[in-house]
Amino acid sequence: MSNEIANLEPKLLWENFYKLTQIPRPSKKELKAAEAVAEFGRSLGLETIQDETGNVIIRKPATPGMENKKGVILQGHIDMVPQKNSDKVHDFEKDPIETYIEDGWVTANGTTLGADNGIGVAAAMAVLQSDDIEHGPLEVLVTIDEETGMTGANELKPGVLKGDILLNMDSEDEGELYVGCAGGTNANITFTFKEYPFPSHNSKAYKLSITGLKGGHSGLDINIGRANANKLLFRFLKYAVANLGVRLSSVDGGSLRNAIPREAFAVVAVPEENDNKFKEALKEYEAIFKKEYSSTEPGLKFEAEKVEHPDFIMNEVVQDDVINSIQACPNGVIRMSADMEGLVETSTNLAIVKSDKEHVYIQCLIRSSVDTAKEDVESMHDSLFRLAGAEINFDGHYPGWKPNLNSPILKAMQDVYQNKWGKIPEIKGIHAGLECGILGNTYPNWDMISFGPTIRYPHSPDEKVNIESVKKFWEFLVETLKNVPEK
Repeated sequence: MSNEIANLEPKLLWENFYKLTQIPRPSKKELKAAEAVAEFGRSLGLETIQDETGNVIIRKPATPGMENKKGVILQGHIDMVPQKNSDKVHDFEKDPIETYIEDGWVTANGTTLGADNGIGVAAAMAVLQSDDIEHGPLEVLVTIDEETGMTGANELKPGVLKGDILLNMDSEDEGELYVGCAGGTNANITFTFKEYPFPSHNSKAYKLSITGLKGGHSGLDINIGRANANKLLFRFLKYAVANLGVRLSSVDGGSLRNAIPREAFAVVAVPEENDNKFKEALKEYEAIFKKEYSSTEPGLKFEAEKVEHPDFIMNEVVQDDVINSIQACPNGVIRMSADMEGLVETSTNLAIVKSDKEHVYIQCLIRSSVDTAKEDVESMHDSLFRLAGAEINFDGHYPGWKPNLNSPILKAMQDVYQNKWGKIPEIKGIHAGLECGILGNTYPNWDMISFGPTIRYPHSPDEKVNIESVKKFWEFLVETLKNVPEK
């Protein structure tokens, strides 16, 4: 891998993005990258603030003749989702991202790329760095920990920023302007079980593996038919326990609340007399899964590897409660929007199922642009898992962002795009937790738009950003700054 992306156009943007790829910045561990952005602002002689949470604010005065324009805040988040293929050796807290160019896209070698939202941050840095872009009073807001809790947005204090317009650069389809987003809630479920000795005298131990799935963003990709590794694994376990006497020892499925789980693993005890039937059932279920997901999951694999006997299995009652509740747990799209064609209104993602020697932990991320619908899905989870004997609580609540189709900056950006490219950009809502909902709660006077280049497969090792779309995104940003409404 090399720094070849630093030579792409627009050069300032790509140089800054390349530098960001060289600084490890997984969520919760991104402060070194935030500090680098703050030092970047200071090196330009610009007023730079880093608040106690780690957010960075950099101010740049208006260019001559543009002082009467409304103040603009360019906003992005510095953290990235740390996902890698199981065969990739990579430490997200120490290793740089290995980038390369392929067929007009920038992607990474076996890991997430971090274009979400490194491209947005790099664009803001390039505007600060440039000396030939016309703009009014300008502020850059770089937030931390968007992906795992929106901590930076939640902790931003009122009154710190002075601008009137927020341009969030965290959307992932060039030519689209986003004017609303979903809110979200984490459902946290815990089962507690007693250990029973592994029945080693008459059982074999196997590690089950569902791998090769595409995963993806649990909001943006929830409606495109991808498989959830946790749901597939427990679908098989439901059959294997009921018909073959299989017992569950441990489970490890999914890794991030906002990513569709690509892989899931379980260690099980299989009675020796059912060993052949178990292997046959495994092949049958792999064939079923491949047929059902032939178009969306061509790399799906379902395998069993013989392993050493673990020390324990779960007691049978809790094992059955876990398997039945996960099999019954809603997952995917709950309802499409009645107001905006093609927009998911409400969804839930069965993101994580993990166990230790006493507990099974489950986490789901519930999203909706309608607060009452989100509360209804919370109630579904609460009812289901309480009936199964689990403890459940909800946290990480964040609000949605209600569209304002009469927005002055929306009108200005539509005109800019039509004048430059001969068509009006699509106006959309997004089924993801953009920081705009939280930031708009803190700064209710802000006129907000979210836009960005074309990024595919965010939150997965297949993440890639289209090079030509980055160029158009940059040109659109530069032209928008020239045409911001006056105060």
